[in-house]
Amino acid sequence: MNAFLADYLPIALFFVVAGAIGGAMAVAAWLIAPQRPDPEKLSSYECGFAPFDDARGRFDVRFYLVAILFIIFDLEIAFLFPWALALGDIGLYGFGSMMVFLALLTAGFVYEWRKGALEWE
Repeated sequence: MNAFLADYLPIALFFVVAGAIGGAMAVAAWLIAPQRPDPEKLSSYECGFAPFDDARGRFDVRFYLVAILFIIFDLEIAFLFPWALALGDIGLYGFGSMMVFLALLTAGFVYEWRKGALEWE
């Protein structure tokens, strides 16, 4: 049983050292940083306008377009990374299917670009 627990000693030591370093950095930042909060700093920031206005107010559609673009490119990266790792195993068929996927994403991006969705006035 002692040999089994000895295998986990480096992991436990890593957690202790990581916790000590993280705690020391948090305490040092709290001690060194100036503590001057003001109402502007303490208010929540939501989409570029005051947080205490009417909740049913109009919302600029550009924020939705930015969110959609983020989701598109986030999904692209979520699919590209495992694809790149497994490219040797999946062969030419996997390469072709990813090129079709990227072509569709590129077509969507070009469509948004042509419609002026990326222009922020």
